Amino acid sequence: MQQYFGFRGALLNRAIIWLVVCPAFLTYGYNQGVMGGLLTLKSFAETFPEMNTLTSPEEDRHYNSTIQGTVVALYTVGGIFGSLSCIYLGDLLGRRKVIFWTSAVSIIGAILMATSFSLGQFIVARLVLGVGTGGYVATVPVWQAEISQAKKRGAHVVTDGIFIGAGITFSLWLDFGFYFVTGNSVSWRFPLAFQVLMSIMVMFFITVFPESPRWLVKKGRVDEARTILAALADLDDDAEEISLALRDIEASLAVSGSGSWKDMLKMGEQRLFHRTILAASGQMFQQMCGINLITFYATTIFEQYLGLDPVQSRILAAAMCLTQPLGGFLAFFTIDRLGRRVLMLWSAAGMSVSMAILAGMTSVKDSTPTMIVAVVFLFVFEFIFTVGYSGLTFLYATEVAPLQLRAAISAVSTAAVWTFNFLLAEVTPVGFNTIDWQYYIIFAVLNAAIVPTVYFFFPETNGRTLEEIDEIFLQSKGILDPPRVARRLPKMHLAEVVDIEDSSDGAGKDKL
Repeated sequence: MQQYFGFRGALLNRAIIWLVVCPAFLTYGYNQGVMGGLLTLKSFAETFPEMNTLTSPEEDRHYNSTIQGTVVALYTVGGIFGSLSCIYLGDLLGRRKVIFWTSAVSIIGAILMATSFSLGQFIVARLVLGVGTGGYVATVPVWQAEISQAKKRGAHVVTDGIFIGAGITFSLWLDFGFYFVTGNSVSWRFPLAFQVLMSIMVMFFITVFPESPRWLVKKGRVDEARTILAALADLDDDAEEISLALRDIEASLAVSGSGSWKDMLKMGEQRLFHRTILAASGQMFQQMCGINLITFYATTIFEQYLGLDPVQSRILAAAMCLTQPLGGFLAFFTIDRLGRRVLMLWSAAGMSVSMAILAGMTSVKDSTPTMIVAVVFLFVFEFIFTVGYSGLTFLYATEVAPLQLRAAISAVSTAAVWTFNFLLAEVTPVGFNTIDWQYYIIFAVLNAAIVPTVYFFFPETNGRTLEEIDEIFLQSKGILDPPRVARRLPKMHLAEVVDIEDSSDGAGKDKL
């Protein structure tokens, strides 16, 4: 068989996206949405009565909602540990092996979950599934960013958001179909097991496609890296462009060294701690905007809090998530034109307005017009979120991280996703149960606060090589400097910067 099926250049990049990235993030999105449509099934409630919030006695409702939130959220606890494991494993094993083995762990978790007959087994299954999912979600964007060219990196990595949205949508439509399977547990066991097929696909194709050339250079395997860079760019191995790219990668390593993961807790000339905080903050915003209070509990919101019947609730929940792939496509076509900051700023503002309207509309009970407006703005929120905060924050976390710590910083920032995901999954049932419509106000305020934070602290990374982004932070002296430096820094190869500095005792840096 020909290497990479004979694909090179754009064809190779497309094959990587559709055969590895697509099933990986479809599975991640699938797991985000699949539980929401199963929690109110009669068979599921009978198997796990401790999580029954639909038909349980009123005096048990608060306790059961707490148990339900905890068990759903345990998946995210596993995700935290799975992500953090990549601090060590990411550079030890390489990007491909981590993706392979963590996908295998997620398969074990899915099988355990689909075959559960007790709450204890279900809890263990959720944790194992989370560990595997956390590992590959922390690693796939790193691998993807490191094999993409600067001019296409944004579009390539932001496809993650399209696939996450498609996975959520597919899971909810599948839940809806199996809602009509009554009388046995197939209605919830099959949806939980289906994801295994997508994870097997990831495991097979990740062994076929190339390793990250930047990781290979870091490990001293420069010849392999050269061959892979040439295949990705569809050029000869000895092309000048490939040699320049290798020099940039080597220069980045020369400047930053190959220190311990603990270096990300130090500032230093490269502002490593600063960059870690930016990566983790972007991922935190992805969750604290409120997306998963809607995604995890979409069916429950429509059925229990907007008063719709079970069939209408499932149709609307599944249809609502169709807006996520649409938002992802908008991001795909605009991110390399408008830049990261524009999408993040306008999306946060739009989500704040949407949450404020949701609070106002749901405060009015038994009103058909206000219910319709609430449903519309649930759809609007889902769409806006995917434009600025679904795949984009995974991309941004890999871009601001230097090569020697990219796996570790991506692991920490992805752990932030899971941590705040856990927080929301845990408190949302209780939040709705106690403060009802006022729960939306919290997220209106949080989204409004994201806008100035992004404006003043997050530099634009659009169109720059990963090595050029290193130079933005090298020239920054304070936390407010990176956005300003990014605006004025001309595009050039990092190797040229290093050469200038070497020949003029650092004066070259002052000229930029």
